[in-house]
Amino acid sequence: MSETWLNKVNWSVDGLVTAVAQDASTGRVLMVAWMDRDALKLTQQKGEAVYWSRSRKKLWHKGEESGHVQKVKEIRLDCDGDVILLQVEQQGGIACHTGRESCFYSRLEQGKWVEVDAVLKSPDEIYKK
Repeated sequence: MSETWLNKVNWSVDGLVTAVAQDASTGRVLMVAWMDRDALKLTQQKGEAVYWSRSRKKLWHKGEESGHVQKVKEIRLDCDGDVILLQVEQQGGIACHTGRESCFYSRLEQGKWVEVDAVLKSPDEIYKK
C-alpha cells in the first residue's frame, strides 16, 4: 500500500501533528495527543491508536499499560491538514490516566476550574507497577 496519504499531513517543524480522540458513538472528545509519521502509520495498520509521547520521546500504544485501548473506527484529516481526528471505541470506558472517561473533566465555573466528571477507576488500580 502506498504511503502517499501520509504526505498530505501538514507535519509541524518537529514532525508532529495534533490528534484528537473522539468517542465514535457519543461524539465526546476523550483526549488530545500527538502523532508522528510512524504513530499515524501504525494506527492505520493496527486499527488501534498509537501516539507519540513527547515526555517519554517514544511511541505510545494507547492502553499498553492500562488495557484501555482505543479501537479506531475512522481516521479524518482537517481542512488545513494539521489535525487528525480519530473516531474510537474506548475499551474499558476510560481514556484519561486519572481514571476518568475523558481528559476534559474540568469545567470553568465563575473563574475556577471545577472537576465535574467522576473517577471511574483509581489510577493506582489501573497502573500497577
